[in-house]
Amino acid sequence: MGSPPAGPYHRRKGLIGGGGTYAAIGARIWLPPTEIGMMVDRGHDFPASIEANLLEYGPEMWIFRDQPDRLTTRALNSYKGDHRNFQYITPRIRITPKDLASTRIPRPRMLHFICSPTRASTIMSEVRAVQDWYPTTIYEPIPDRCVPEELPALIEVLPSISILSPNAEEALSLLSIPLPPTRASIEEAADRFLQYGVGHERKGWIIVRSGEMGAFVKSLKSEGRWVDAFWTASADDAGRIVDVTGAGNSFLGGLAAGLLLTNDVLKATFYASASASFIVEQEGLPRLSRDKQGHLLWNGDLPQRRLDALVTRHGN
Repeated sequence: MGSPPAGPYHRRKGLIGGGGTYAAIGARIWLPPTEIGMMVDRGHDFPASIEANLLEYGPEMWIFRDQPDRLTTRALNSYKGDHRNFQYITPRIRITPKDLASTRIPRPRMLHFICSPTRASTIMSEVRAVQDWYPTTIYEPIPDRCVPEELPALIEVLPSISILSPNAEEALSLLSIPLPPTRASIEEAADRFLQYGVGHERKGWIIVRSGEMGAFVKSLKSEGRWVDAFWTASADDAGRIVDVTGAGNSFLGGLAAGLLLTNDVLKATFYASASASFIVEQEGLPRLSRDKQGHLLWNGDLPQRRLDALVTRHGN
């Protein structure tokens, strides 16, 4: 479920939601459905229209688990001005790495998860318990736990994380850096996280997702680099940004796909930015179609065209 900002208050029911869903779609923009896996708990009230919508993106990517004695997990994104509030309105079911063991993706190469730092530690303990599984881990801290009190738990799990990616407000909040974010304060936050030790032997990356400012990408062994958002605040882009719900999640799904295709974090960030551009153009998920040559179009456009345009914009 989700709803975008429109005027002082806006509410709409019945949209497909969930950070994992948007991340999966962000990856699907670049990869065939057989390369993606997301577990979906299907309660007895799971809407047939939503299932049909998901299947349009490729039935292979969805791993349905029937829960006949439960309601489908639902939540509410509500906006008042620029402030977003999120709350579950039915009980949620947590998914852990152990749940993947009996699926077609028992040991995926990329693992994206959204949770508290303490739960991230539990997830990484389960990953380490699986023999010969060394996934690239993309950790997105859950927004309501991005507070200074959670910083010690985050520092504890950072050595197990390949890529840490909070948004700008979350990064600054964790570190008690004053808001609103600026490029300078975002770069300061990234440096501090890296000094805390992201990744095994401090070889991890920080990507701070910063809305219309773009994304700041850095590791201890690379200079920081800003990658533009595809749609910006320019007059030419006016009206293209309709609803930012799920944009950050789809960014990280696109990042995972880009990493599989390029094995390069900076290059993958361009894929991530292009993925997010399709999510913000409407409420809910982007629409699919095909051109006369049979190429898959997202919102009537080719993802590769947007990727090429973004790379060209950077002079690469």
